[in-house]
Amino acid sequence: MGMFSKLWSYFGLEEEEEVVERGEPREEFVPQADSRRNKGQIVGLATAKQPSKMILSEPRTFDDAQEIADHLKARRPVLVNLQRVRQELAVRMVDFLSGTVYALNGSISKVGPGIFICTPDNVEIVGTITEMLEGESDFRSMR
Repeated sequence: MGMFSKLWSYFGLEEEEEVVERGEPREEFVPQADSRRNKGQIVGLATAKQPSKMILSEPRTFDDAQEIADHLKARRPVLVNLQRVRQELAVRMVDFLSGTVYALNGSISKVGPGIFICTPDNVEIVGTITEMLEGESDFRSMR
């Protein structure tokens, strides 16, 4: 065994010797394609994924809440700023969006005063920012 043979065998790259038994002829196994199973199948190639998009929304009417629901149904997360709508309309919108994300197995989280993030089931919200909300008055005094 030469030096290269030892090196190849160390890395598991040595050529395997074929052992032939005498007596019975050897049959080669060649897999046959099952024409019934493979007929008409199309295999797609991996394509480049489109980047995920976060939708920013500042609704003014209740109809805008339905547009937000359409984005959620299309599996896009939406950041909703309700600071410019009346309080009673904001409550109705949050109720509507809560029902939407519940139906889609998503989630809704408050991220600031009047600001919510609504996510479908393919987006997970991790962590909380409650410490930031509690210390908000301290932050405003620093400005």
